[in-house]
Amino acid sequence: MIHFVNVPITLDASAGEDAPKTITGIAVPWAPVSATVMDGTKVSFARGAFDLDMKNPKLLENHDMSQLRGVVSSLADMPEGLGFTATFAKTGAAADAIELVKAGAYDSVSVGAVPTKFKYDKDGVMVVSKADLVEISLVAQPAFKDAVITEIAASEPEEDATEPTPTDSEEEPEVATQENPVVEVEASIIPTTPIYATAKKDFKLPSAGEWISAQMQGGAIAAEFNARIKAAAPDVTTADLDGIMPLPIISPIYSGIQGLRPVVDAVQARQMPASGKVFIVPKITTHTSIGGPQTQNTTITAGQFIVDDIQITKDIYGGYVEVSEASIDWSSPEVLTGLLEDMAKKYALATDNAAADALLAGTSQTTGNVAPTDPSDWVQKVYACANTILANGNYLPDHLFVSGDVFAQLGTLSDDQGRPLFPQVGPMNAFGTMNAGSREAVVFGLRLVVDTNFAAKTTIVGAAATGAFRCYEQQKGAISLDNPSTLSRTIAFRGYFAPKMIDANQFMKIPQA
Repeated sequence: MIHFVNVPITLDASAGEDAPKTITGIAVPWAPVSATVMDGTKVSFARGAFDLDMKNPKLLENHDMSQLRGVVSSLADMPEGLGFTATFAKTGAAADAIELVKAGAYDSVSVGAVPTKFKYDKDGVMVVSKADLVEISLVAQPAFKDAVITEIAASEPEEDATEPTPTDSEEEPEVATQENPVVEVEASIIPTTPIYATAKKDFKLPSAGEWISAQMQGGAIAAEFNARIKAAAPDVTTADLDGIMPLPIISPIYSGIQGLRPVVDAVQARQMPASGKVFIVPKITTHTSIGGPQTQNTTITAGQFIVDDIQITKDIYGGYVEVSEASIDWSSPEVLTGLLEDMAKKYALATDNAAADALLAGTSQTTGNVAPTDPSDWVQKVYACANTILANGNYLPDHLFVSGDVFAQLGTLSDDQGRPLFPQVGPMNAFGTMNAGSREAVVFGLRLVVDTNFAAKTTIVGAAATGAFRCYEQQKGAISLDNPSTLSRTIAFRGYFAPKMIDANQFMKIPQA
């Protein structure tokens, strides 16, 4: 599940204290607005990603199902984003939440959604086109600047209400737009329930369940509970409370891998046709001939034009896991969030590895071996590749594909004065610029593509922009299936991917001994 957090909220009220309270506003702005989720992934929602007729999602505090405060009563597809109205339940906890909103402790909302269809754009942003909205939570940390809650209001009181309640203006709440993303609404007074003075009760040390329940409610409730423990038992230490001290789990889950696709991103994945196991890419194998100058009344140059077909076979990439229902229900943070993110990353790595292998295997032209520590030899070999590619269609190279060890070799090259050949801040006469902490590098005037999926000592000079090497893809995303007999859920992630060298004349290897 992906949690998105939105911008500060303002308050309004228009009915009696017995009337249901509602929140109205924009939950999620549409793409290209994006947010960074807990593992650092940037995510955005395409317009229409949510089913507006779905079963009512929940209204929570802090994405905690044990802190249920109401339901999301309606959804709307608006130009700015996903509009919503959420209704608070008539409970003490919901009333406390409303007071926290009024006080400004909760000044944002966050949505919890499970992506079911998405893709990554060239900047690495996950663009979700289909998702299941599970809940909307009250939170304190904003992220989206283009979404806003415009109003928290009370509807008309129920018929059996004992006290009449005045109503405020019935004007429609102002909704934030791209031009005016934050709507400032002057807060009005919400009627509150009186607090009656009571005699102080004797306090006993709590059970484990009582202590955990108070801490999960958080805020003033947890603070007061802890203060009462300290007052009742000032000499109690943590050694005396081992039975009730919790073992916290801190979000986010650490992954250790990035779902990057350097080779695929360099050539840009193309849309794969939906039907058929094999599809065809036409390629001109014999070009026409033009001669001249010609003399009068003589036959001009004859030529041929032959178009061959290159067959490309779709390959299936995917994997699945079976997760128990209990693991999904009891885990915190929810196991599905880390599971889906990990599957997406592993899919990206597997398909990029296929692309790297296909590019290396399909590049047949080579230069002589380069001396890896000799800057002048590197310059000679790169320009030899450029000249060969230029002769095969008049194209010049635009990319330099390298393995991790070659990246390190290039970064440590220096001239005969000990100056870096590719300094981080490039002078006028530098051959390019690069640094150890960035993939955005230019080497010998070529865009550097570093990919750990390449075999060691790999260097390929290529005209990638020509489309001579292509990757076709149809991402299918995640799919889940309940298994009632085992009380589990099978979750799979899959897609179709096919890399293909179309014209090996546009690429050339620089080998090392």
